[in-house]
Formats: sequence, structure tokens, C-alpha cells
Amino acid sequence: MSTTTELLTRGAELFPGEVVTTAHVRHLDLPLRAGRLALITLDNGFDHTKPTTFGPGSLLKLGEALDQVEAEAAEGAIVGAAITGKPFIFAVGADLKGVELLREHADALAIGKGGHEVFKRIAALPVPTFAFYNGAAMGGGVEVGLHCDYRTVSAGVPAFSLPEVFLGLVPGWGGCTILPNLIGPAKAVKVIIENSMAQNKQLKGKDVFELGIADAIFEPADFLEQSLLWAARVLKGDVAVQREAIDRGKAWDDAVAWGRLVADAKVHGAAPAAYRALDIIAQVKDENLQAGFDAEDAALADLIMGGELRGGIYAFNLVQRRAKRPVGAPDKSLARPVSKVGVVGAGLMASQLALLFARRLEVPVVLTDIDQERVDKGVGYVHAEIDKLLEKGRIGKDKSNRLKGLVSGSLDKAAAFGDADFVIEAVFEEMGVKQTVFADLENVVSPTCVLATNTSSLSVTEMASKLKHPERVVGFHFFNPVAILPLLEIVRGERTDDASLATAFGVSKKLKKTSVLVKDAPAFVVNRILTRFMGEIQNIIDEGTPIATVEKGVEPLGLPMSPIVLLELVGPAIALHVSETLHGAFPERFTVSGNLGRVVKAGKRGFYTWVDGRQVLDPEVLELLSFGDTVLTEEQVLARSLEAVAQEIGLMLEEGVVAEAQDIDLCMITGAGWPFHLGGITPYLDREGVSERVNGKRFLAPGVASVPA
Repeated sequence: MSTTTELLTRGAELFPGEVVTTAHVRHLDLPLRAGRLALITLDNGFDHTKPTTFGPGSLLKLGEALDQVEAEAAEGAIVGAAITGKPFIFAVGADLKGVELLREHADALAIGKGGHEVFKRIAALPVPTFAFYNGAAMGGGVEVGLHCDYRTVSAGVPAFSLPEVFLGLVPGWGGCTILPNLIGPAKAVKVIIENSMAQNKQLKGKDVFELGIADAIFEPADFLEQSLLWAARVLKGDVAVQREAIDRGKAWDDAVAWGRLVADAKVHGAAPAAYRALDIIAQVKDENLQAGFDAEDAALADLIMGGELRGGIYAFNLVQRRAKRPVGAPDKSLARPVSKVGVVGAGLMASQLALLFARRLEVPVVLTDIDQERVDKGVGYVHAEIDKLLEKGRIGKDKSNRLKGLVSGSLDKAAAFGDADFVIEAVFEEMGVKQTVFADLENVVSPTCVLATNTSSLSVTEMASKLKHPERVVGFHFFNPVAILPLLEIVRGERTDDASLATAFGVSKKLKKTSVLVKDAPAFVVNRILTRFMGEIQNIIDEGTPIATVEKGVEPLGLPMSPIVLLELVGPAIALHVSETLHGAFPERFTVSGNLGRVVKAGKRGFYTWVDGRQVLDPEVLELLSFGDTVLTEEQVLARSLEAVAQEIGLMLEEGVVAEAQDIDLCMITGAGWPFHLGGITPYLDREGVSERVNGKRFLAPGVASVPA
């Protein structure tokens, strides 16, 4: 038994539940009488909804296929070998479920070495080798193709990436080593670092070809036939593949330096994966591939046994699995059909909602407001956004006309909403206003129409309390910008019935949103946590710590933007209103900043202004503020703000605001842009010891988003 087989057999024992990918070998006579080709097809026996992955058992199967192909090549029975995938899927990399189970550094090292040893056998075959990227390819799926001599890609490939850094790993089966030596370091840094850290941005087939990863591109309808013909022409010498020369001087160093700047901007040194990947790219400048493979093995093992990767896999599973099955949602069979939607309000938020409902549900959507000018402006906004989609080629002319025809406005609520199945209000955030809106609606809508509120902090129960049928009212809280942020907090009031709630979840699914069931508690989940965090930041500033120190203090979190910039995005007036709401509910923990009040009263949008292209503190705002004389260090700023958040999350879980800590994390990742690389807010607080320091216990059990004991 070879060392590689021993490594992978041991790995397979550690992962008994692996869905094993087989590697079928069949033989084809190439066109142009070019000879006989061995074609290896990667297939796990399921359709495209269960993508092909590589675990230790799968690598053993590929090794067995290569045993056969090696023997045939040695005998002269074949002139080449190729690898492709099942319909729509090439392969999507390592099986992360197996990675989660690893407890020992030696076992993690074995997975890296095992993959390398199998893939290197492809490069060592004595005949030319080809990868035919016929469908989605990620991680190890991309890397197995990099070990081939030539690559073709289908123009229909929807997703192609090396997403490891996004999850807290490095491309560890050749990606960091081979890719920069194939397409150059700058392009490799874009794929491995920039795209991965941009929320796992995917390449399309055309991008793969233009980057030089693939040598030829063909249409999906006859992709395999054209790839085989191209391979025949290469083998006969009719096609000579030309690749750009690689600059191994200053350009290589510059590319690595740029990658470090990108990583610093995203994670501020707080997560190691990007830096380990860049170290390997820097190391393989001299084309010593084996040294690169060894460095990949070491980096993989270290990162697999680190908290960031376990947190990254945990976050990935939340977004990919838990998000699809919302905990606590009623049986979907209770949901009523929605064939028309009403939107009360025609401002920016209401208009965004109308556009989303029209695009996703493709049913009539009617906006109302207090005067015709506002209604016209709201409908005009939606129509203009549809025109933009047409101009960008996102939709065709017929679809554009149809969507525009679905969106209309009216001042007559009875006419607009009498036959609506779902009406959502997006008016001023004041309880009396919203109660009046719902009272008016109840007089004109059908008995089964669901009444939804987009409130960000007010009580859904109180909002419905004066209605004859409060059971039809549900919270439906979107996050801005509506088209981009996936989260939808669905709030059950005290009297909301299962049918209305099920209808809300059904609508959310059609809107392609991530739904989380939330108790009717002040500010629900995201705004409550952010307000506590921002409130503590504001307190620290008001007490005397310079704003620059505060911003530097929270940099290790790698947040999408600084708290002060976030305040400007949210709007000081809204932030003040939410803090006042929460102060009313929990005065002992939520403060109302006098400084923030003065900023709002002065009509200022935030603390910063732009001077000569640079963002600087607005001197007019600074004139409004008063400060104490307590100055904290950066470390103290971070500790105090995290302790406030940990306390609030602990209390929210005690109150049953959501079912579990996992729902808090799902909300923060999809609604607040909490950094994916941290794995969610509760694993981070656990890793840093904040949870136990504040609450006396971890939020998650050991082994959940961490290395099993």
C-alpha cells in the first residue's frame, strides 16, 4: 500500500459519511484520426443539485482511475487523457463536511498531502492531459484542472472560483502555486485574494478564458464534442497554445504587495488565510513547484486547525443550509397565494420594495401615498430602475414592458388594495402613523389579506392592537439597500396567526430573501445589536476618546465600514430614533447621546465631510459636540464595545428573540454585513473569550464553529 493510499484510507475512516465521487474511465477515438483518448468523468451519482466534491474516498477513486490511465499510457494504448464532470458540474472542491470533523494537525496535513499526491500524478502522466471545465468548478475542482497540460471551458459555466480565502483556507492543492505561474501573479491575486474576499465573487466561463486559465472556450450545446476536436488538433500539432510570458521581476513583488493591501483593507490582519496564500504566491516566484506544494500543505493543516476556518465553514453552512429552512416557520401548506401586492408609501424604501415585489413575484403591485406627486415619483423610480436593467442587458424588452405594466399608483386605497393579498406599509417610523395606516387598510382589504409592516424597531403587537383582526399583521423588516442585503426579519406579533406567518415566509422565499423568525421585541435582532454596539461607541466618544482612536480600535473586526461611516449611511436621525426606542425599553443599557441629538438638530448627515478628495471630520460638527476627559486605548475600545454586544446577545437569547445563537449569526451576516471570515458574531465572541467573561458561558458548544475537543 502506497503512502498516499495510506493517508487517504486513514482520511476515509475519519469521514465515514462522505458522498464519494467516482472517476469513470471511458475511451474515445478522437476526431481527425488523432488517436485514442482516456476520458475521466467525475460523478458522485447525484444530479446537479448535489455537486461533486473531493473527500479522501473520492481522491482514492481518482487514484484508482489514474492507475488504469498510467498503465494504458505506458503501453501506448492512449495518446492523451482528459478530465470532465457530470452535467452542469465539473467539481466544487474539498468536502467541507469532512474538514469539520478533523481534530488532529497530522490528519489535516494528510488531507493536503493526499490531494497533492493524487493531483500530481495527472501532471506526471507520459501523455498530454486536458481538463474540460464543462460546468461549475470551485476550489479543488479548479485545481485538478490546473494540473493538466491544457484546459477548455464552457461559455455556460456559471461559477468558477478559488473561494478558500473567503472560508479561511488557502487554495491548497496547487492553486497558490500553479495559478500565478500559469496566468501571472497579478491575475492570480485577483482570483485567489480579491474575488474571494469580495464575498466569493464568481467568474463566468468567458472570464476564465480571458484570464488565460482556459486555453479555449466553446458553447455549452456541443462543448464536449468541440473540446475533443480541439484536443485532437492540439495532439496533431494543428493548434499550438500560446501563453503570455510571466514577469518574474518587480511585477511579481508588486502583485503580492497589492494583495496584502487588499487583505489589510478587508480584515486588518485579523484573519490569517489571505496572508498565508500571499506568502505562498511570493515563494513560488522561482517556479519551485514542489516547495509551493509543501507550503500549501503546511498552510492547509495550520488553518484547518484554526478557529477562523471552523467559523468560516459554520457561516457558510448557515447561509447555505439554515437560511433555506427557517427555524420556527409554520408549515408552508398554510400559506395563501399572493396574486397582487399593495405598498403604502411611495418614498425611496417603498419604491425599492415595489420594484423587488414586481421582479420576483411578477404580480401587480400598487403604490399609494398622500398626494399624486409622490405616487408618480414612486412609480417613476420603479420604471426608471427597470429601464436600467434593460440597458444593462439584465432583462429583455418584453420583460421590461411586462414589469412596468405590473407597477402602478393610486390615491384610492379601496380601489388599489381591495383585491390585494399582501399589503406592506413603509411610512414614517411613528407608532400613531402606522396604527392609522393599518386602521384605514382594514376597512378596504379582503378578510384574508396579510398586513405587513417594514418597521425597524416598533412593536408589531402594539401596531395591530386596535384592529378587529390583529392576527393578520406580521413584521416584514427589510434591510437597505433592499436589492442587495439578503436578510428579512419576519416578526410574529402576539396575535399573528399561522396562516399569515406562513404566507409571509412564502412571499419571502419568492423574493429570494433569507428569512429569520423573530419575536416581537424592541428593534428585533440586527438593529438591537447594532444600536447597542454603536451606542457604546458613541458613549466612548462622548466620554472623551478621540474618534480616530475609536475607529482604529474596532479595525480588527474587519467590518464593511467604520461605525462612524455606518452612522452616516443609516442616517443620524434614524439612529437617534432607534436609540430612543431602545432607551425607552431598556434604559439601563441603551443611552441617547446628547451629541448625536445635536448633530440631528443641526441637520447634519454625519461626522465627516470631504475636503480635496479626502474624508475629514467636519469642523462644523465638531463645534456642536462636547466631550468628557476619559480617554481609552484602542484595545480598551474594542473590549468594551464587544462586551456590550456579548451582554446584549446573551439577554436576547434568554428572552427568546430568536430560537438559537445560530439565528443571531445568520441575521448579522446577511443583514449587517458582519464579516464572513469571522464566522458570525457569536463564534468570534467565543474565540476571543468575551462570551465567558461577560456571560459566564460560551454561546456555542465546543466543536460548533471551533475545533472539536
